Amino acid sequence: MDKALIALLDNYWDNPVWFAEDMLGFYPDPWQAKVLMDLAQHPKVSVRSGQGVGKTGLESIAITWYLCTRPFPKVIATAPTRQQLYDVLWAEISKWLSKSKVDKLLRWTKTKIYMNGFEERWWATARTAVRPENMQGFHEDYMLFVVDEASGVADPIMEAILGTLTGYENKLLLCGNPTKTSGTFYDSHNRDRDTYKSHKVSSMDSPRTSKENIEMLKKKYGADSDVFRVRVLGDFPKGEADSLISLEVTEQAAETVVDISNAYTLNIGADIARFGDDKTIIAPRIGNRVLDLQQYSKKDTMETAGNILRTVDRLKTQHLQINKIVIKIDDDGLGGGVTDRLREINRQQSLGYIIVPIKNGSKADDPEHYYNKAAEMWDNIRELLDENLSKFLQGEPGVIQLPKDDILIKQLSNRKYKVDSKGRIELESKDEMKRRIGESPDRADAVIYSFASDGYTDLSMLKGGKIYG
Repeated sequence: MDKALIALLDNYWDNPVWFAEDMLGFYPDPWQAKVLMDLAQHPKVSVRSGQGVGKTGLESIAITWYLCTRPFPKVIATAPTRQQLYDVLWAEISKWLSKSKVDKLLRWTKTKIYMNGFEERWWATARTAVRPENMQGFHEDYMLFVVDEASGVADPIMEAILGTLTGYENKLLLCGNPTKTSGTFYDSHNRDRDTYKSHKVSSMDSPRTSKENIEMLKKKYGADSDVFRVRVLGDFPKGEADSLISLEVTEQAAETVVDISNAYTLNIGADIARFGDDKTIIAPRIGNRVLDLQQYSKKDTMETAGNILRTVDRLKTQHLQINKIVIKIDDDGLGGGVTDRLREINRQQSLGYIIVPIKNGSKADDPEHYYNKAAEMWDNIRELLDENLSKFLQGEPGVIQLPKDDILIKQLSNRKYKVDSKGRIELESKDEMKRRIGESPDRADAVIYSFASDGYTDLSMLKGGKIYG
């Protein structure tokens, strides 16, 4: 292995942005730089975007960087069509290689790129995503799969790719327009987003896109159309009919900033673990901002009560304006014991805290429209999240801020519902959700409890940007 190659491995192993700038003369946009750095640090990265933002350039840089900075790697690039794979992506790699500082190290052909002197074990290849067997049989310690237009790749092919990623450092980069609300690409931004580093890129924010074309699409199809959402905003089509809360509104709430300087009440929502693999989640809220969630596993009633009180003490120290504490606890099952213990401590130490039991299965305050309390609380938060997105689109201040927590976003946007024979909203049970996506909505429930008052969500005080106590 020559000195130039050793220098590449040493200097650019963890920094594809430096590699792009120094070796290829490619100066990435901020979103491209974030994606490249995430790819260096994480095994799976997924990017959904509008059209014309520079996805193909990003992919070509990622492929070249990995090929030059790992010993004996295999890089497999795929796309649903030959035209997209060879005429677009493979041609883009050729363009950047031709004017790079590594063009003498690599040999580009129409289907493969080889490291000179190591043609048998050091290469990148292009294979269309038409048959699962095209993606099988690859094994190497260092391997990168790049999937272009990932929404259009069938699940059996994606399953073959995922089944291949078993080596020491095997990575996956998914890119595409978000055209479908199902499949591996959709799941990488939704139910599986906690296992990916996911990114959304709007054409409206990119310096590379034609703003005239964006306006044309807006006038022709409408800003709320699926065409505009997919081709410009980088959003999936409207959410599935049976998902109560959409992915879009939860993601926007995680980007919203809400002022809490004039908020004086600390609200704690707590979802208490029931089974060995579940977790107790503590969700603190001040004003309309939900703070970082706390989680604990396999703690008894005494420990859980203590963890809640320690969270209160810590936040009272950090936010000196707080003069009122309200703790809302999932009171079903094991939560009842935590409620009793907190009430006992509250009374013995004269803390003056308000302890509110939440009973999900109890009667809703609006029984005409909701099957039970849980459905009512979830739908009230859905309305608040919808309002937050509406205000953002109108350029107005937001009304709810969620932590940037991928598991929370996944859980909020994956709770399904139905309308019963009386026309009431009914949520799927926690057990049903756990069987479907592999986990209960513990983080989501804790956040929703944090917005409850005496067992219901007082939405009227939350709307219009007001701070609820």
